[in-house]
Amino acid sequence: MQKNTPKKAIVLLNMGGASSLNEVEVFLKNMFNDPYILPIKSDFFRKILANFITHKRLEESQNNYKKIGGKSPIIEHTFKLCQTLESLDESYFYTYAMRYTPPFANMVAKELQSKNIQEIVLFSMYPHFSYTTTQSSYEDFLYALKTLNYHPKIHFIKNYFDDLDYNKAIIHRIKESLNNEDSNDFHLIFSAHSLPQKNIDRGDPYQKEILANVNILKKLLPQEGLNFASIQVAYQSKLGPIKWLEPSLENTLKKYKNKKVIIYPIAFSMDNSETDFELSIQYKEVSQNLGILDYRVARCLNDSKEFANFIIKKGNECTKA
Repeated sequence: MQKNTPKKAIVLLNMGGASSLNEVEVFLKNMFNDPYILPIKSDFFRKILANFITHKRLEESQNNYKKIGGKSPIIEHTFKLCQTLESLDESYFYTYAMRYTPPFANMVAKELQSKNIQEIVLFSMYPHFSYTTTQSSYEDFLYALKTLNYHPKIHFIKNYFDDLDYNKAIIHRIKESLNNEDSNDFHLIFSAHSLPQKNIDRGDPYQKEILANVNILKKLLPQEGLNFASIQVAYQSKLGPIKWLEPSLENTLKKYKNKKVIIYPIAFSMDNSETDFELSIQYKEVSQNLGILDYRVARCLNDSKEFANFIIKKGNECTKA
């Protein structure tokens, strides 16, 4: 008996990542051409600057990718997540669209149109709203729909940092990284991708939502039997000479000589080149040089069943409201 084709879809929106060393250039060019990343009014001058930055950073970025197997893990994790979602729920067509690498929004929108999908839930893979990530991906997908003259009903899940099920899934990952050891022996650092301070000053709610998320987890962790020596927030991935969010992860780590540390990448739901290279390799070397006894990076939610069930729940809240 043939299965009925779903008329609803859940589209996971994320930044993307290079699937090969050659695609690193595509990722960088598209990212720096994004007006939310480089807020220059002139498309022409933004393109010139984007090409300059890409040329300057390309070799180093490719070398970093080589250290994690020549590609970002984000595409594979997202593909596996869609498979997990399909195995748990047949009421939606599950797919994903990336902002800076394939599959792009226009490719995905075209596929949904060909399947006669009439209702779409756009699920941001960024747990906290930021104009630089969430809004950029959302507008990109809406533009793709407009160019196709395609008008399905749209729902947008723009953040979910305060959801209990989501935070319980995070705690499960933190427990995994502890590996049955005593949480009292470890300092927990929630590390988030940094943003320029001027973005926050202009009203981007990202930092406010990060801090609110950490406060929620501080209350939930003891309820799950996890009492850490300390819990901190830090920011990584600063770029350029302007003022960024503080404290930096590097400065925060300096406090933990002869201590044990667990990092949770709170700004991401998916492991990517930033978690696999910057946090797991680059900052591990920093921690060794600082004399930190034990440095661990917890995995993101990736294709876990807890995260998949959470996405299904959020989708149903939209479409059945």
